[in-house]
Amino acid sequence: MSSTLVEPNITLMERDVPVRTAHALEQSGIHPLLARLYAARGVRSAEEIDEQLQHLIAPTDLTNAPQAAVLLADAIAQGLRMCVVADYDCDGATACAVALRGLKMLGARADQLHYVVPDRSVHGYGLTPPIVDLAVACTPRPDVLITVDNGIASTAGVAHARALGLKVVVTAPHLPADDTPDADVIVNPNQRGCAFPSKHLAGVGVMFYVLLALRAELRQRGVFDERSQPRLNELLDLVALGTVADVVKLDANNRRLVAQGLKRIRSGRLQPGLQALFHVAGRDPSQATAQDFGFALGPRINAAGRLSDMTLGIECLCTDNPQRAAELAQALDAINRERRSVEDGMREQAERALTECPAPEGGLAALALHHPSFHEGVVGIVAGRLKEQLHRPVFVFATGQDGLLKGSGRSIEGFHLRDALDLISKRHPQAMVRFGGHAMAAGCTLRPDHLGAFSQALQEVAAQWLDPATLQRRLPTDGQLPPNCYTESVVRLILSQVWGQGFEAPVFCERMSVLHQRVLKDKHLKLTVRPAQEPGSPPREAIWFHRSEPVPDVATVAYRLELNEWQGRTTVQMQVVAASP
Repeated sequence: MSSTLVEPNITLMERDVPVRTAHALEQSGIHPLLARLYAARGVRSAEEIDEQLQHLIAPTDLTNAPQAAVLLADAIAQGLRMCVVADYDCDGATACAVALRGLKMLGARADQLHYVVPDRSVHGYGLTPPIVDLAVACTPRPDVLITVDNGIASTAGVAHARALGLKVVVTAPHLPADDTPDADVIVNPNQRGCAFPSKHLAGVGVMFYVLLALRAELRQRGVFDERSQPRLNELLDLVALGTVADVVKLDANNRRLVAQGLKRIRSGRLQPGLQALFHVAGRDPSQATAQDFGFALGPRINAAGRLSDMTLGIECLCTDNPQRAAELAQALDAINRERRSVEDGMREQAERALTECPAPEGGLAALALHHPSFHEGVVGIVAGRLKEQLHRPVFVFATGQDGLLKGSGRSIEGFHLRDALDLISKRHPQAMVRFGGHAMAAGCTLRPDHLGAFSQALQEVAAQWLDPATLQRRLPTDGQLPPNCYTESVVRLILSQVWGQGFEAPVFCERMSVLHQRVLKDKHLKLTVRPAQEPGSPPREAIWFHRSEPVPDVATVAYRLELNEWQGRTTVQMQVVAASP
């Protein structure tokens, strides 16, 4: 690895715990350790972590959800044909499945429902005019288009659909641009004037809320009453998967959606496709955690959109046939193994490129990489891996079928990626064909001969915006784990909670004496440690994945807790994430 751009040291920072809040949470019946963890993450009352569905924000608070409900209720009643325009990631796939299953539950006939999903390399992102034409070519021709997890930037596509006589309902969670599409209805918690308190709904969450509003509209029309109405909570396993896989902030509302989905899965009430995905991933649904969504199921769904056809993922989530679900899950698992192989090759190529690329004095503040062998479907994953490794904003580009460079970027706190792209577009108007995204993730398309200019411009903006303090990686920790909490029951309690983006899983930190260490499979460090302040305590087993260098005999170790099951025996294990002398 180039000495000008190396993995930075990590500063371990213990989270502040409001003592009174932690005490109040404990007094309300919450386990003392959880009370401390919740208080450190901003929870102020037990109601905030109450998982009951009655605490969900009402669908009437989501701007235009009632109007979308009226349009869809009319479509069902009039027998209009509806086409869901999906997206090629896990959030888009789950949102499509929720839309199709939910509309059918609420009275739409099977022959009224259809869906299309873009091919990443052919159609681009969102409701483009070619996607509209693809939908119109369906038999029978649709009357209504419903976008899920896309469409808020699809001005041309919506205009094309409206010109063809179609009604368009846009459901999306993304930040809108100044010029929003002229759809019949837009449901988006981030659109101007929307006072919906949870701005972090995933695309599947937005669609679920539209279905809640539609059910309320149908009750008002007398189609259902409180007793006969469909139970839309049957869709929450899919909502939970898409929410976690989309890495949206797990605010109180999103945590409830995820918690309720996990509750259904653990009790065995899950869709056949999810059951099959748990099986091929080697995970037990009765012990399901949010981490299973992010690291086991989500990647297998995403792999279809990256390397193949997201239709496979959507069909897996939509089928009610367990045998068909098993076949599709096996196919997704095979594609995911291929994705991992492609990703490993791209990462190796990227690391070789790093050793060869010249860097300005003082090192690089940001990075843009391209290689002819890079795969367009995996650039985002590789950018994310490099960002984690280097703690720098990173863009990775692949050559698309049209010859343009398709790039995906990932950023660090303190560097708003979309704002950076906007500034680059003003300084270099000819460099980018298009761009979009958010603070931490964004994408752009370049003409091949402008890669050098883009790379230089990105470096200049990063050098202006990022100071040495921002470029120093900081890892928030939860301090020392009480000795009496290093037990299987406490670890199961921790793992059963909903952790994720913006509500991170606990990382404990304490001084450890390293009793033994060895490298497994040439890439993982296996350790036996003991708390330095408890020389008589039992040794603990620890694993540091993707780390081969030894640690000092005594080190401050930051770690997560996990359960290691081997030959029918379950033990507590530390998963090391950082260590310093």
